[in-house]
Amino acid sequence: MVKKTANEKLFGSKDLPKLVDLREKPDAMKRLKGRIMLVASPLQYNQLMAEVPVGKVLTIDRMREYLAQEAAADVTCPMTAGIFTNICAHASQERETDQIPWWRTLKKAGELNDKYPGGIEEQKRLLEMEGHSVQKKGKRLFVEINKVALYDLTM
Repeated sequence: MVKKTANEKLFGSKDLPKLVDLREKPDAMKRLKGRIMLVASPLQYNQLMAEVPVGKVLTIDRMREYLAQEAAADVTCPMTAGIFTNICAHASQERETDQIPWWRTLKKAGELNDKYPGGIEEQKRLLEMEGHSVQKKGKRLFVEINKVALYDLTM
C-alpha cells in the first residue's frame, strides 16, 4: 500500500468533524473534564493556523478551546489536535502554493514542536526571523508568550 501524502491526509477526512459523547467512558470524561468531545477535522486546524499573522503565535491548546466553543462541545480531542497540526504543517511544505505559517503554532506553554518540518531548529529560525524570542528550558525550546504575541481567534 502506498503511503498517503500529508495533503491527502489533510483533505481526506470526510467523517470529521464529529462530536463524541464521553458519558459512557467515565475515565475519559474525568481525564478530559467534559462530557461532549469534538474531534475536529484537519482542515479546521489548517484554517486557524493560516490566520495567524506575522508577529503573532497561537497554541494548540488555544485552538482546541476555540474549536470546542464553536461546536458547543466541552473539549476538543487533544490527541488528534497534535496529529492534525503536524499534518497541516507537513501538507503546507508539500505544496508550492497556498502555504500556511505553521511555525507560528506552538505546543502548550509556547513550546516548539520537534515534529514540524525541519524539526525544532527550523521552527526556531522562522520564529526568530519574525522577532520572537526563543528560550531553552532544559532540553526544550519555548517562545515567551504574552498577550501582545498571542493571536486572538475571536477577532
